[in-house]
Amino acid sequence: MHTPTGLIPILATPFTDSGELDLPSLRSLVEFQLASGVDGVAVFGMASEGFALTATERASILREVRDVGGANIPIIAGVSGGSTVTALEQARAAADGSADQVMVLPPCPTKPSPAQVLEFYGDVADGAGVPVMVQDAVGVTGVTLDVSAISQLAQISGVTSIKVESPPTPPKIAAISKDRDSNNGDLVVLGGLNAQSLIEEYDNGAVGTMPACEFSDVLRPILDSLAAGRRDDARAAFNRLLPLIHLGVRPGMAWAVHKEVLLRRGIIASAAVRLPARTLDSVTERALGEVLGDLALPQVRVGHRVFS
Repeated sequence: MHTPTGLIPILATPFTDSGELDLPSLRSLVEFQLASGVDGVAVFGMASEGFALTATERASILREVRDVGGANIPIIAGVSGGSTVTALEQARAAADGSADQVMVLPPCPTKPSPAQVLEFYGDVADGAGVPVMVQDAVGVTGVTLDVSAISQLAQISGVTSIKVESPPTPPKIAAISKDRDSNNGDLVVLGGLNAQSLIEEYDNGAVGTMPACEFSDVLRPILDSLAAGRRDDARAAFNRLLPLIHLGVRPGMAWAVHKEVLLRRGIIASAAVRLPARTLDSVTERALGEVLGDLALPQVRVGHRVFS
């Protein structure tokens, strides 16, 4: 399978009110993504609360997502091991669970040297069994990947793509794309940070975006308008969505925002999060209510494959 591009949302991980994995809600969430016309899905990313999942839960999630999505939907699995050994363990488990690609953070919290970063990705790409996406997320890892380092990473066999989440993303995407083209490379560049700079990222060389999953049905027509040259339509719709996108990156509460929207839309049954994620405070909850009132996103029925 080719490296996925386009709209690839990071799936939230639904829990019950008592904190257990909620597989029926997960299935409903995947059905919603498929009905929204996504080009792939990702699990175990930051927006998935991947840091709070056991190995057994990760295997169950992959199994359910593949079962609902079928053989043709690309699945990218996040890998956030703090060392080569743990990253390889997660990557191999993801490959065994039918993931098509792994999205790999640099090791942290022990900050690696530039040479260790190259060694780490070389070892993971060599042993993962599936293609590797580099996740450039300095805010999470504290590891800076400059354009020169990314150029070197792109030379590693098995490293096929990069998700850029180091702000500001548009100029970095432009620099990576220019370096790739000047070296006749084929590194696939995608944007992150909840699609805050989606249109600018596409303008500067991105061919995909990996945001949270609660507004995939709204992002799809924005991307379609952009691709069709209806830039004014794309910008108007995107600007209308921006207040919700910004709430979805609120520190400590991003996960609760994603899930509250999914709950209110009828896609999952509970907005429960796991520590250290925090529930919504009164300020954020009020703001979210006002934003959702303005957007009037369509309601979705849990457990149904046809959404309106």
